Amino acid sequence: MLDRRKILTIGGVAGAASVMPLARLAHGDSTENGVRNATSHHHHGGKVTTRSVAANAAPPLDPFSVPMPVPQVLRPSYRTSKLDQYVLDIQPANVEIFPGFKTAALTYGGTFVGPTILATEGRAIQIKYRNRLKEDANVHLHGGHNPASSDGHPMDVIPAGGSKVYTYPNRQPGATLWYHDHVHHLEAEHVFRGLHGFYLLKGYDEARLNLPSGEYDVPIMLRYGKFDEDGQILFSPYDDVSTRTTFLVNGRPQPYFKVAARRYRFRLLNASNHGDFKVNLGGREMVQIASDGGLLPAPVSRKEVLITPGERAEVVVDFSDVPVGSSVVLESEWGPVMRFDVDRRGFDTGGPPAVLRPNPTLPKPTVEREIRMQLSDDQQVFWINGKPFDPDRVDVRIKRGTTEVWRIYNDDSDWGIDHNFHLHMVRFRVLDRDGAPPWPGESGLKDTVSVPPGTSVRVQATFGEHLGRFVYHCHMMEHSGPFQMMAQMEIVQ
Repeated sequence: MLDRRKILTIGGVAGAASVMPLARLAHGDSTENGVRNATSHHHHGGKVTTRSVAANAAPPLDPFSVPMPVPQVLRPSYRTSKLDQYVLDIQPANVEIFPGFKTAALTYGGTFVGPTILATEGRAIQIKYRNRLKEDANVHLHGGHNPASSDGHPMDVIPAGGSKVYTYPNRQPGATLWYHDHVHHLEAEHVFRGLHGFYLLKGYDEARLNLPSGEYDVPIMLRYGKFDEDGQILFSPYDDVSTRTTFLVNGRPQPYFKVAARRYRFRLLNASNHGDFKVNLGGREMVQIASDGGLLPAPVSRKEVLITPGERAEVVVDFSDVPVGSSVVLESEWGPVMRFDVDRRGFDTGGPPAVLRPNPTLPKPTVEREIRMQLSDDQQVFWINGKPFDPDRVDVRIKRGTTEVWRIYNDDSDWGIDHNFHLHMVRFRVLDRDGAPPWPGESGLKDTVSVPPGTSVRVQATFGEHLGRFVYHCHMMEHSGPFQMMAQMEIVQ
């Protein structure tokens, strides 16, 4: 039986990087040398206790002393009138995360944040992934509406030395997607070591909306890391998340980014294994225009945005009133994450319109289901509806083209363990949270949703054109991979 400490660890409860409400009882944490301090506060039987935990021994680095890179764009190897073709290697590489240190990483294309793939709604892409690792790997396009053969099912692997062509039809509205490894039992470590990148799908309807574009449209990957004094990645599925204390932004610790005094579109992604980011700009307005599934029906003014693992939030930030030579800091509840340095004047016109992308009409659901997420009775793994993942078992069969409502429960209130829920292949609408309206920014289409302990979320999805087996799971990667909080659905005729 797992002891309570390990349960808290794999549940993401322990420490400042945690996504648990009880961990949010922490206060007074500071950030030094790009890492949070190692004091954690825990709630046991109605009492708050404090303990010290070992932080990572990452090389010392002054905050905001390295620039934030924008991931390079992958160029197609061949183009036709209807199709773009790419080749991308899955390979080990020595990368620079800390200045003066080479970090051994697992990468797509040799960079710690893989190259960005630019796609257009309605134009298909094929990517030949070549596995140069000494172990199995694969690729899941998170948020993609793709055939089962190109979904990156956890059991559909690319063996060491092998290759596989994935086809992405892109028959879905524009959105910020991302790709990452999804090999069962290896996913958490592979992603932690660098197998992640952006896939930006441009929608037909975006050109008319006067949104920042080109160099003013910037993808930003947020995540937590853990390193030794030589800058090498440290990973264990049992890690207390309060030791994953380095803020990484596009693969660099607590960086700065130079901006003009004008509007920017920032595509924020939380690529952490577990650990949320509740970010703010010190009271400055962020106008959220999109979430996981793309543009919202209308812009939402935010002062703070919560992004749990796997979720995306697109925000427009206006720096036009910031004097040249001044800075704005992006902060989380655990300390500064990165800094925007306004170094030049800028110009653009207006802001987002009052209407962005109206939601599609909700068809009448034909089935309602309950999905219950919880720690197993023997406390060895996590369950969905009382069972661990079994690739030979189909948990749900769904008729193609039908619409269903799922109520997703987090039954781990006794342990205070947070979960979130990711559904492959389709996007859904959040209908309510225990009968209350969805949170701000949840009004559009999504594929990942936070489910705090003791609560439920009701979602509605239409299961479209693709037949076959797909998975749904908690996107806390240690939960779904090593500890089996995943289930399987089959879309049938």
